[in-house]
Amino acid sequence: MRLTTKGRFAVTAMLDLAMQPGNGPVTLAGISRRQSISLSYLEQLFGKLRRRMLVDSVRGPGGGYTLARNLDAVSVADIITAVDESVDATQCGGKENCHDEQKCITHDLWVVLNRHILDYLGGVTLRQLVDEQKAKQVGVAQVHDMRETLPARGRTTVAV
Repeated sequence: MRLTTKGRFAVTAMLDLAMQPGNGPVTLAGISRRQSISLSYLEQLFGKLRRRMLVDSVRGPGGGYTLARNLDAVSVADIITAVDESVDATQCGGKENCHDEQKCITHDLWVVLNRHILDYLGGVTLRQLVDEQKAKQVGVAQVHDMRETLPARGRTTVAV
């Protein structure tokens, strides 16, 4: 399987957008800064995401991007395919010409793997990713709070 930077960055950027408070459009410059993704690259990705109606753009001062759909209605597969990324474990792009212009002996294995990957990615929503990130942030905050309240010498031992 070959999932390139394009697909990974698109998912990362969409998750960043989904994680922002609902105070209006989110700028690509903000996403670029938080995720260390080139602004020009984000502009290309968000153009494709907008054409596939995953995001809406708002022009002018205070403009940026908002999600066009509910978090539960956007899957990772939707995002990856929106930026023209294919998830294909075959060497032939599904054309069955992998070995001397013939179907290779493992072609069907890779086709089934492709289906499983797309089924999995299609079942993972932005809502799930946001919830996972928020849970991680809460966990990190709790550990930080606990460290702040422990005596300086006892920080390494915590009874559970």
